[in-house]
Amino acid sequence: MTVYVVAKLKINDRETYAKYSDGFMDILPRYGGKLLSVDDGAEVIEGDWPYNRTVLLEFPDKAGMQTWYNSPEYRDLVKHRYASSTAEIALIKGWQDVEN
Repeated sequence: MTVYVVAKLKINDRETYAKYSDGFMDILPRYGGKLLSVDDGAEVIEGDWPYNRTVLLEFPDKAGMQTWYNSPEYRDLVKHRYASSTAEIALIKGWQDVEN
């Protein structure tokens, strides 16, 4: 079952955040993850969007996403994101896997 990770971020320290983003793509593919989109200027269609970066990731399944998220490599890297931004992150199911 394909799953997606949607991350909405407020980056407040670009220099520290760069340490996170510089290592991100070295880790993500090892766990089957794909970077589908990074947007630093999302066009707001409805509501309030106080974020300055939006990211969309794809994984073949939830287990792969959890393995990536909990991996020692990612846990070591993510400390830079925690120090430089705030985020709201959600896991959503792929369309073909959503029950009506």
